[in-house]
Amino acid sequence: MNNTFFSPYLLAIGSILLTNTYLAGQVGVGAQAPEGATLLFDGTRKMLDEQWTYWDGPRLAATLPVKWQIVDDPLDKGTVVNCNDPSSAGGKYGAADIVTQKKYRDFRLHVEFLVANKGGNSGVYLQNRYEIQVLDGDSTVHGMAAVINEAAAPYHAYHGVMRWNAYDIMFRAARFEAGALTEKAMLSMYFNGEKIYVNQSINQVWGGPNSGIDGGNDGGKGITDTPGGIKLQAEGHDVLYRNIWIQEMDLRQPDTNF
Repeated sequence: MNNTFFSPYLLAIGSILLTNTYLAGQVGVGAQAPEGATLLFDGTRKMLDEQWTYWDGPRLAATLPVKWQIVDDPLDKGTVVNCNDPSSAGGKYGAADIVTQKKYRDFRLHVEFLVANKGGNSGVYLQNRYEIQVLDGDSTVHGMAAVINEAAAPYHAYHGVMRWNAYDIMFRAARFEAGALTEKAMLSMYFNGEKIYVNQSINQVWGGPNSGIDGGNDGGKGITDTPGGIKLQAEGHDVLYRNIWIQEMDLRQPDTNF
């Protein structure tokens, strides 16, 4: 056997396996940002103001500075942010949602959240388009960790009310040629360290124009080739967030598995 011939191939496979093992090991509650990632929220008012702003959608009712409150972590040391903005009272999503000032295409995202009360409702939006639901008590395609209205996550992975939970997501943006959609957006995702989606495609934006970018285009099917921020939804509920970080990627092949 010619070991020289096989060595580069084996090294390449080994490198891929080691990379995937490393990424998979850095998931779940408490996962720290790897080298090259950007911390989007560290629990401080300073970072909230520097990294985030209100989404200027058609239902915006809030005014800067962001009225989401920095509060003590109910379980651990440090501070976190409560999404219960006064302008979102009554479940008015889009009235006080916050979005990162930077916009993204492909990325690896980590978000930790705690639902303080039964029925607590919020959401994590990828590119300010595609919602990964945060909704206690619902295990359907509109419920906890669902790619909303498209795929329901295993509800057993949810830690429950007054416990920290974590989404770890590898996201690949939709692809276009000459302005026409050629490949749908897709993601793979861990929920509290359990892999729940692998290369899950996303068909559209749900919830209408008050939900996110392109929500008002052709009933949410008119996806455009525009990068978008990470958005957190305010719906008048006490949902807390902490330890949010992102790593920009360049996923040339339609594969988000990690």
